[in-house]
Amino acid sequence: MNIDVAPARNDESGREIPGAQALRRGLSLLDIVAGSAKPLRFFEIAELSGLSKPTAHRMLATLVEAALLRFDERDQTYSLGFRLFEMAHLVWDRFDLRSAAEPELERLRDLADETVRLSILNGDDVLYVDQREAAQPVRIGNGVGGRAAAHASGAGKAMLAHLDPLVREQVLNRLTLTRFTPNTITDRAALASHLDLTKARGYALSFDEQHIGVSSIACAITDHRGRTIGAVAIIGPSYRLDVSRLHGLGRDVMEAARRISGNAGQLAMSMTTSPRPLGHNREDVASVVPTNAFVGEGPIWLPGTRELAFVDILSPAIIVSDPASGTFRNFPMPELVSAVVPRSRGGYLAAMQSGLKAVDLTSGQISTIASPEAAKPGNRFNDGKCDRRGRFWGGTMAIDTTPGQGALYRLDVDGQCQLMDSGFTISNGLGWSRDNRLFYFTDTGARRIYVYDFDLDSGSIANRRTFVQVPEGVGNPDGLAVDSQGYVWSAHWDGWCVTRYDPNGKADRVINLPVPRPTSCAFGGPDLSTLYVTSARIRLTAQQLADAPLSGSVFAISTGVRGLAETPFAG
Repeated sequence: MNIDVAPARNDESGREIPGAQALRRGLSLLDIVAGSAKPLRFFEIAELSGLSKPTAHRMLATLVEAALLRFDERDQTYSLGFRLFEMAHLVWDRFDLRSAAEPELERLRDLADETVRLSILNGDDVLYVDQREAAQPVRIGNGVGGRAAAHASGAGKAMLAHLDPLVREQVLNRLTLTRFTPNTITDRAALASHLDLTKARGYALSFDEQHIGVSSIACAITDHRGRTIGAVAIIGPSYRLDVSRLHGLGRDVMEAARRISGNAGQLAMSMTTSPRPLGHNREDVASVVPTNAFVGEGPIWLPGTRELAFVDILSPAIIVSDPASGTFRNFPMPELVSAVVPRSRGGYLAAMQSGLKAVDLTSGQISTIASPEAAKPGNRFNDGKCDRRGRFWGGTMAIDTTPGQGALYRLDVDGQCQLMDSGFTISNGLGWSRDNRLFYFTDTGARRIYVYDFDLDSGSIANRRTFVQVPEGVGNPDGLAVDSQGYVWSAHWDGWCVTRYDPNGKADRVINLPVPRPTSCAFGGPDLSTLYVTSARIRLTAQQLADAPLSGSVFAISTGVRGLAETPFAG
């Protein structure tokens, strides 16, 4: 909060209006308290304000009496009062969506040179309440007052995706899923899965779903409580808005929705991308698999075939690639998939949104092994690997990255799933030391890599402590790999690099990459000395993608050190 205190107001005779000075002083005290990261004591406020102690005391007492500030007698500190929250709620209750959206509609129209619409949910339909039309040879007619089916429009799917899960289920149960085109989703289970994917991406696409030849990208507008109050969408002919261009506009639409609501949002890592590090291109870094994945993740080397398997979480798909030739095979999955490991009996174990699955890529057969968070439909699995006894370890997170909702699980070879730890925001990279005495686990939301004591025989962990706390401004720790010398390699999302940490958690080496969002890494190659790094292109602006066109590809780094072989799932 930062209150802009207006200059002194004078009456017609030039004299200052009575009480104006006192009001300015009171507002300045509110500004001081609001701007502090912690509650302040009286002497701190008086010193920061420059007021005399008697004046500051009188002002603070008046603000407390008006419930604009709270005074805690236990530690003698001041903090913002509940009356301010009540006022904020009144502001939102009287929020004028069209007025707030007007400058963003015009900005998006000029940016994309396409029609931009503002929508709300009216009953179970989408109602267009405002529009800005671009001057194009082929234009979309005036949609103000028009309606669209929620399940077949970008705006509708964006708003449905961000409804409370119970409310969304009720709405889906009563919707009539009319088929308008061959691309319309008419199966409720498929639509629910698609909405989860939409929520994870942050925006919705509609490609020839309501009308052949018309496509759109949309983002939900939410209030201060995260409730859906509308959507902003770019809409136009499909030949101008192909899938690639729609995704390229995703971040711009998301930023517009956030500015309309005035809400900075809670989606971790979604809007802050560090500038590209200066320096020459490295000869020891090469792009080897040009997949253009939305979020490439979970690479694992397959020594038998000399291939690299990984996932595209938001495609969603499992990808098996040959880094030597740059070729790859794409295997679409029915729901968000975040990690894949081979099974000793053949096939794969995949960490998916709804649980841990056995996957046969040849037949396409998928079966559930364990669903430890079946009662948490808003959660999904994220990264995962096997320890050297073949037990699978995987972490979960909230699809919308709500803090503290993630947990760490261990899947035993008999199919039993054990909760090992909890309270994480974005469960991520994990690995074990060469002597099997340490276990590393990343919480990207906290920018922290933890280390535990590990017992290989029992599969137990203990004594969690911080191994690395990554400072702001250098990216967020994501997937990791451990090398044969006991060093930990971590990919830095929004950091343009991978960092090698020594056994004490000190940065030993930083290798810059030509993409802002490296996601994970794994050792591979004939002697396990090549570090393969996956990357993402999701939520990068069109300009950022132009500056980093290899985003979404897989890179190979000649490290000069060997990694450790990964173990298949033994179950």
